[in-house]
Amino acid sequence: MILTAALLTILPLVSADTIANMFEWSHDDVAKECVRFLAPNGYKGVQVSPVNECAVINGRPWWERYQPFSYKLVSRSGDEAAFKNMVETCNGVGVRVYVDVVFNHMSANQPSGTTGTAGSQPDTNNKQYPDVPYGPGDFHSTCSINDWGNRWQIRYCELVGLHDLNQASEYVRGKIVDFLNHLIDIGVSGFRVDAAKHMEPDDLAVIYGRTHNLNTRWFPDGSRAYFFQEIYSNQDSDVIKPQEYTKLGGALDFKYGFELARAFTGGNQLKWFYNFGEKWNMLPWKDSVVFIDNHDTQRSGVFGMNALTYKQSRQYKMANGFMLAWPHERAVVMSSFSFDNKDQSPPAYPVPVNQDGSCGGGWVCEHRWRQIYGMVGFANVVQGTEVSNWWTNGNYQISFCRGDKGFIAINGEQSDLNADLQTCLSPGDYCDVVSGLKQNGGCTGTTITVRQGGMASIKIPGNADDGFVAIHAQSKL
Repeated sequence: MILTAALLTILPLVSADTIANMFEWSHDDVAKECVRFLAPNGYKGVQVSPVNECAVINGRPWWERYQPFSYKLVSRSGDEAAFKNMVETCNGVGVRVYVDVVFNHMSANQPSGTTGTAGSQPDTNNKQYPDVPYGPGDFHSTCSINDWGNRWQIRYCELVGLHDLNQASEYVRGKIVDFLNHLIDIGVSGFRVDAAKHMEPDDLAVIYGRTHNLNTRWFPDGSRAYFFQEIYSNQDSDVIKPQEYTKLGGALDFKYGFELARAFTGGNQLKWFYNFGEKWNMLPWKDSVVFIDNHDTQRSGVFGMNALTYKQSRQYKMANGFMLAWPHERAVVMSSFSFDNKDQSPPAYPVPVNQDGSCGGGWVCEHRWRQIYGMVGFANVVQGTEVSNWWTNGNYQISFCRGDKGFIAINGEQSDLNADLQTCLSPGDYCDVVSGLKQNGGCTGTTITVRQGGMASIKIPGNADDGFVAIHAQSKL
């Protein structure tokens, strides 16, 4: 049995905000969820799907959201009034709203007569979008990206036929800024910027810089929107890297979820994760937004490998558990709908919630899984602490402390984990936040007893449903 460097400080101290990506939820459902679940369980933000008008495509695939027709706030999720109510409701309980925004492009060519979610009928074949309005002169020339080693093509040609806007144009910049400012004035906190890799950082700097300060009804005077940008990259061989954009805001770190998927599917031993982060050629925590999966990687994988998703529930829970226990500044938890093919449309609204707290009607709601929301609480308790007392069996079993606030042990093997481990917590009985809750003076799941000196007997069978346990200062009885 191998124990590694007991009191070694590994990573810098950071905050630990967790954002729930409520993919394809309606505005009304998100508003309800902010009050009844997200705020009470420690989620600090909610990411919502694109809110502006898009093409209504036959079969209503999820990706129609990424085919804008105008910047009117009318989508499958609801109209502007419903959006405003959602933002006000969520802000009222301390859950900040982040909108997925699409302004690299407008739609691809659609059949004549195709109508948008707000009723517009642009002439897409001639790049005429009268409800913005945009015309042919507001777009880059028509060319396709066929060489992913060519920086110019990536930024100036059309991504899968989507008409590529010219963000260097003052007119186009003005329309985009007006759209963002409208959302900011309503009360959003920030934006996930779709396809940021396909836009010039200098153009984005101008656009971001012209946005309004956040609404002082909910935010301190002078607060600015947070932009976290989609730059699909493994940061090794790509010609466009996230570091080109991090002076402007955060960046989604695709490599993060890839490496955890590789580990939890047997491709890399967990023993190596003692220095997970920048030394793995990842972004610094201050620059990154980390995640296990999102709506794209769920369906198309990442770097030629399948992403971990709700469909591999045991490994998926463990990967999310590690993410939320490990130091980070912002993490996104995916909340999906079930799908059998990658184009499948979302289920019907409203999202039904069962008596046991799970969702029905085809909605997966990973953010409601006890193993995940229990670790959201863990992340909130341990923020600002260091990783210490790293332990490993030399393979796929690990544990570590977060200061004197939290402890996690993970068994990624089929054999049992049965060891006396240092928890760094004061003596007493603690509720494992993975298997249950602290409730009415007891634990609904496993109780872990910490002895004098912080040691505890930790047992995780190789066939356990969850594969990990976690306790923290606030789970003490």
